[in-house]
This record gives sequence, structure tokens and C-alpha cells, in this order.
Amino acid sequence: MCFESLCVFFSDKSSGFGPVFEEQPVDTIYPEESPEDKIIMSCRTRANPPATYRWWLDNTEIIIGNEDDYSLMGGNLVISFPDRSKHAGNYSCLASNEFGTLVSQKASVQFGYLDMFSSDEREAVYVKEGQGAVLLCDPPPHFPEDLSFRWMLNEFPEFIPLDKRRFVSQTTGNLYISTVRASDSGNYSCFVSSPSIAKSVFSKFIPLVPIAEREKYPADIKVKSPDTYTLLGQNITLECFALGNPIPQIRWRKVDGDLPVERHNISMSGSLLHLYDIQYEDEGLYECEADNSKGKDRHKVHLYVEGAPEWVEKISSSERDIGSDYIMSCLASGKPKPHVHFLKNGRMYGKNHELRFTDLTFDDSGMYQCIAENRHGTIYANAELRVFAGAPSFEWNPVKPKLLGANNGRVVIACKPRAAPRPSISWSKGTELLHNSSRIFIWPDGSLELLNVTKSDEGKYTCFAENDRGRANSSGSLSVTDATKITLAPSSADISVGESARMECAASHDPTLDLTFIWSLDAHVIDFDRDREHYECKMVNSAGTSSSELLISNTQLRHAGRYSCTAQTPVDNITVSAELVVRGPPGPPGGVRVDEVMTSSVRVTWSHGTDNLSPISKYSIQYRDVQAQQDWRDASTSPVNVEGNAEMATVINLTPWTEYEFRVIATNTLGTGPPSDPSPKITTRETSEFLLVTVTDPQARKYVHKDSKIPPSTRFEVKMKAFNSQGEGPFSVSAFIYSSQDVPAEAPTIIEARTLSATEAVVSWVPLQLMLISGLFRYWRESVENEASAQRALVSSRENHTRLDNMKPNSHYLIEVRAYNGAGYGPASQRHKIYTKKAPPSRPPKIIGTKMNYSGTTINIAWEQVEPLANESTVEGYKVLYRPEGQPSGMLYTTVKQSIDLPMKKGDYLVEVRAHSEGGDGAVAQVRIAGKNTFTLVCFYPLDSGYA
Repeated sequence: MCFESLCVFFSDKSSGFGPVFEEQPVDTIYPEESPEDKIIMSCRTRANPPATYRWWLDNTEIIIGNEDDYSLMGGNLVISFPDRSKHAGNYSCLASNEFGTLVSQKASVQFGYLDMFSSDEREAVYVKEGQGAVLLCDPPPHFPEDLSFRWMLNEFPEFIPLDKRRFVSQTTGNLYISTVRASDSGNYSCFVSSPSIAKSVFSKFIPLVPIAEREKYPADIKVKSPDTYTLLGQNITLECFALGNPIPQIRWRKVDGDLPVERHNISMSGSLLHLYDIQYEDEGLYECEADNSKGKDRHKVHLYVEGAPEWVEKISSSERDIGSDYIMSCLASGKPKPHVHFLKNGRMYGKNHELRFTDLTFDDSGMYQCIAENRHGTIYANAELRVFAGAPSFEWNPVKPKLLGANNGRVVIACKPRAAPRPSISWSKGTELLHNSSRIFIWPDGSLELLNVTKSDEGKYTCFAENDRGRANSSGSLSVTDATKITLAPSSADISVGESARMECAASHDPTLDLTFIWSLDAHVIDFDRDREHYECKMVNSAGTSSSELLISNTQLRHAGRYSCTAQTPVDNITVSAELVVRGPPGPPGGVRVDEVMTSSVRVTWSHGTDNLSPISKYSIQYRDVQAQQDWRDASTSPVNVEGNAEMATVINLTPWTEYEFRVIATNTLGTGPPSDPSPKITTRETSEFLLVTVTDPQARKYVHKDSKIPPSTRFEVKMKAFNSQGEGPFSVSAFIYSSQDVPAEAPTIIEARTLSATEAVVSWVPLQLMLISGLFRYWRESVENEASAQRALVSSRENHTRLDNMKPNSHYLIEVRAYNGAGYGPASQRHKIYTKKAPPSRPPKIIGTKMNYSGTTINIAWEQVEPLANESTVEGYKVLYRPEGQPSGMLYTTVKQSIDLPMKKGDYLVEVRAHSEGGDGAVAQVRIAGKNTFTLVCFYPLDSGYA
């Protein structure tokens, strides 16, 4: 066994390393008409000794020198006089040295082109004024597909400006005009550009001839994005454009959710919906609605989101001891799920996500690559594995020569020699060999731990390391210092925005050590240089005692939280905390929506934002005309004063057939907060003429209008005035009424039903897009109860989820929902099945002990493990409620242990302990704590618990 020669062989290589890619080939599109006569595919690595390079095309090695059109420049591949028939394909680079081989990512070479349009004349298009028109582009053959389209009018370079009436699809290139006017007359040409090859062409001109006629036509969607696949993290644009007169208004919504906040934009007067940084939750059904005074049209497109592979866990270079075990693992996310495999030195080595090595040898050294791929891409992770053998050595990591520990504290002395196989470790203090005890412990990694250290523990400590190749030792001396103690803790404070706060902290410490105070907010250290506008820290030092004062000026809401003062020496530290409450103006309201759109009024709804610890006193609503690009203006509302508990109001005195957006602002006694995000844009209705009806009976108290053509639930504005022989009086204030409702014809769709515990479940659904439609839920145990005995839950028309309660544990339930209104119930939805969880443990914890600590500041409560019955849920942990006797609330703690330490407080307290499971909380046991020095144990159990 030539261990020495193996060690020498390895040490000769210790300064070298395998290839590491610094530049890899990338996908290339070569324009067929390019004046350049070569393509360069990049490949460069860092390696010692330098790497040699080989190239492959579609799994066939390229023999450099045998073919005149290939040559190497360093590691780069040069393709001379590129030819589609010979050089198109996928290329990869192999880099090798004596440590191993790496394979680069694959990169494609493709040839781009854009042919000329046909020279055939285009036929004229005749359209009546008011109708819509579509001019077809019909682009010529091309590659790649990333074309951009514009249209010219009469001559180059007079490009048509796009607006709410004119739209160019970037999918087909077609030009759409929603309402043709006489001014649209002219000759049109489609201008096509390929950014990949920097070439543009344009078509023959198409004459557009408007024919005089003025009629109105309903909205008719002609540009419809098809069902679309996109990738995680990409941006995508959905198109929608309608013909019609008047010009249709276009709106977008996500049918099964909300459009992503701050990641979407609507442009071109609603024709384009841009979605940015696509996430998996963006998958779903999107609807475009086009509307004018003659009618509306809708189109739905399904967006599917998939993802190229991304590393969740990847391999990295590592040096491992000979004879040890090692796992090399990599995990990748993606949709579809990526396939993962390994290469070693460029060759297939493993076909799953991990390699397991047992008893490593030098043959296991090499260059490894983990590759994850699905249909959207391939990713590589590279690493070098190096196997090491040698006698113990402290040359690179000796025991620290001077060691410090705080009195009554904990000291850990590291011992980390370089050695393989792994050495055995022992420790001595002076000449005394140390063994594990209640105060001394030698860790598996060789570190020595000393607990509750005192002056008697001072001295020289030596670590001894030994394996089958040799031995070594290293020593350090331990000195014990006085412990750091807090002598003044900061106090909590409650202030308003703009005011100042002051916190003070003092500590005693060993006079031979430097003391530093560290202030943090919610566990984040305060940077006094960066935040000097608001924070200032003052230090006072004296013999053995130091203090620090934190000043917070012009306090903002973000400065509220838990402030911690840490007194720290090179040996130990101690932390105390205090709370700062900052009250201020309200935050912005959320979820602003607009409905009940009429000619001159709309209803605005919102949800409360944070009140920042001062109740909201009122709301104000602002609006702006989108097309006129107005500044925000205060809206007239009904009621005039919108109270702080309101979540809706009607905006009045708007202009008909105008596009608006709205925002809401909250106010409290400390000021007015920032505005909400703008609502989705809406357009008020076109002004319609009132139907005048004369009621001849002066004693009449009602009027019934009958018209079989009126749809159910149609909203009407009604006003009336009286008249006599002397003339007509003024109109009354308008009232809004609805025609009779019809029974709902559709069923709601349940999208999720899940259990919360043994007796509760939550159900979500897509409500019907109708006003004044509520939901009725029915649920019953399958095969145990019949439908007639089903439990019921009524839900408001504004809700899309509800909680079902009073269910039986461990049972199969059927759930259905129906829409209902004043006319009756609609059809039932498809039934959903759920299974309630097992019941929570019926036995309370058995409390087995209470123990106060020596200082009388805490008390330990201990109990036996609760064992659930066969039909009960598994115990996941315990909830402990610590409350003043006679009070229903207090501090709630959770733990997975069978004991807990609680602070001792003045007065009488109750401690309630119960097991927690997925089925809910179990039976409770109580302990009564009387005062700070005595306690009484009182346990209460259910009568059927089995305890005497």
C-alpha cells in the first residue's frame, strides 16, 4: 500500500484545478445576406494547466484541420463562409486538462432571412363610413418569427399613428380600423422589419375607399389572441381590438382572479394587455370586453404558464477525505418537471438527481456536471470533486493561541486539523486528559465545550489529532473575564408621526475588555450613517460601566417596532428590548372597484387600509378624465360626507360617455394618508332619452310600466313632476329602480373546497356576473345523511368564499352551491367532495410538575405527552394560554415540547395547556399560579377523560 506515493501524487496537483467556464457559446442567427464571411462561437475557460478544446456539431465531433471551413482561435470555433446546408445545427465545446473534462451548454446556429413581398397589385377595399375595415398584411417568408409591423399611408416614411380607432396586430401584421371615416381614404402599405437580421420590406399599396353613409354598428371583436403558452419570468402581450361605431371601449379582466398588481399595463386604449415577469399564478382565463352604445362583444383567452429549468439546489466543487462518504445532489424546478442527469469528465455517469459515493477513492476525483432539461431549455451546474489523504496538520488552522471566556458563561474551542482519513480527537488541560462530563463535552467535530466557566478553568488546553498516517497537536491558553450585565434597559414609548423618541441602555463589563452597543429594529441593525436623518447614537464610558442613548427624530411609521440594545464585548453579549409605537395618518385604501355605471354616476367600493393606530374619520374620493389627461379632482358623492367606517359611496355629476378612473383617500385625527391605487378605467353610459308618461289620475300613488322586451334586473332612472292648469312643477330627485328579476339560469363554479379542522371547511367559488345574486350552500355527509337534512349557509353577493361549520369529524361531505335572488333558486353546481379531519385529542394533558427557578423570575410547567385515540388526530404540538385569573385573554404560546418556562408576574394567573392537531385544539388542563412565591396546582379534566 503506497500511501506516501499517493499523497505525493495528490500534493503535486494541489495548486492545479480543472476547467471552469468563463465564456460559453450562445445561440446565433446569421443573416443570409450578411457581408460578414464568418461566425465565431465562443468558448473560454480558466484552468491550471490550461485546457485543450474540442467542438461537436449535432453529436458529431468536428475534426479541426480536416475541414477548411472550421478553425480554432484559442478555444473559440471560427466558421468560415457560413452555409445553411452545412453549418446549421447545435454546437457544444469540450474543455479538458489532467483534472477532467467539461461540456459547454449547447448553442444553435440558424440562418435568418426576410424575402420581398409579392409584386402583384393589391385590390382596393371599399367600406361604408361608420363600418370597420381590416387590411391584410400577409408578410413574406421569413425566419425568425420576431417581426414588427407598421403601416404607411400614401408614401414613405408617412407612418400611420395608432390610437383608439386604429390598431396594428403584432401577431398578423393586419391593420384594423374600428370606424372608417372619410379622412381614411388613401393608399396603405404594410412595412415589415426583422430586428434579428436588421432588414425591412414593404408591400404594394392597398387603396382604401370610404363610401359615404352614417350608421351605428355594435362592437365586434376582430383581433383575438389565441390560447397562449408563455414561460415563467417572461413578458407577454395579449391583443384585442373591435370594430364598431361609436368607437368601442375595451376592458380586460382575469376571469378566475385579479390582474397581477404592479405587473400589468393596458395600452393602446385597451387593445393591448401587457403582463410582466410572468408567475405561475398568472395562469388562467383572461377576458376582453368591447362595448359601445349599440352592443358589446367578449373574447376569452387561456394563458398557460410553464417554466424553463431553474436550480433549486446545485453542485459545487468540493475536497473530500479518502474513505469518506459523499452525496452530490442537484434539484431543479420547472414546468414540465425537468429531467436531471450527471456527466463525469464529459461522459454519462448517472440518470437521477444525486450521486452517492461510499468509501471515496482517488478514482472518484474528476469534473462533474449536473444537467437539467425540459422542452424549454437546458441548464448546467459544474463542479470538481477532489479526494484528499494525509496525516493531521494544524498548519492552516491551529487552535487559537489566546482564548477568552466570560465568568459563568460558555466557551467553545475549535479543533479543525486538515487530515484524511478523519482523525480521532482528544483534549488535555495542562497534563490532565479531559473526558465528557456535566460541564465538559467534546463534540463530534472535535471542538471542546466548557459550561459555567470560572477562574479555575483558566490554563493551557491542547488538542491531539491522530489517524493511520500520523499525529499532530495544537494548544491555546484560556483566560476568564467578568460577565457583561445590563444595568439600565430601554423603556417602551408611544408617539405620533413627526415626534421624537429617546431610549437609554447601560451595562457593566470586564474593565479589560472593550464594550460596544448595537441598536437594532426588528432584528435589523440600524445603520447610523445611512439613517442619520432620523437616528443618532451617543456613548458614555466610565470604569466598568458604559451607556448608550438612542435618539429618534422626526419619527415615521416605518420606525415603529421592537428596538433591541445589545451590549457586546469580544467575549460575550446580552440583549434587552423595548417597543416603540408610532401613530400616524391612515395608509392607502385597497381594492378600489367601480360598478353600477350610469350616465352621470357610478358606485365606488373599497376596502379599509391600515388606520396606523388612529381610527379613520372620513374618506374622500377623487376622479380624473382619462382621455383629457386631467389632474385628480375631488368628486361629488352621495352621501356628501363619507364616514370612516364606509366601504362604498356613489360619485355623481359625471359626464356621460366619458372614460374615468377613481381613487380613495382616508383621513384620521393625525392627518390625511396617501391615495389608493387608481381603479380600473370605466366609461359612463351614453346619454339616453327619457320616456315621458302622463298619469292622468291626480290621486294615483303608483305607475306600472309593462314592456316584454325589458330584460330582468334592468336598472332605470326615474323622476317625476306634477302639473296643473297653471303649468308644470320641478322634477323630483332621481330614484333608481330595477325591473323584475328572473330566476338565475346559471350555476356558480366551486374552484376550491378544503377542510380547516375536524368541524370546519372553507369553500371558494366564482360568483355569477349579475347584480343582486347571492349564494346558498348545502352540505351533508355522504351515505350517512340525505339531501333533505343538509346544513345550509347563505352568502352575500359580494363574497366569493365562506366557511362551513358544525361538521362531523372524520367524515365524507358533499358540497353544492346555488345562486338565488328574489325570484327563486337557480340550478345547483357540480358537487365537491371533502373529507373532514380526525377529531382533536379528547384527553387533556396531564400536568406532572411545576418548578420555579432559583431567582423566582420564571416557572416551569411540565406535562405528559398526550396520546390520541385511534379516531383522533396526531398531536402536532401544544398551546399554552397564560392569563390573569378572571380575564378571558392573555399571552398565547406554542411549543412542541412537554414543558415551558413562563415569567412570574404579580397577582393570580391561570395557565391553560391543550394539545394541538390538524383536527383542532384538544381538551384543556389548568394550573393556577398564586403570586410570585407560591402556587396552587388545580387540574380540570372532562368527566369521560378516563382520569380519576
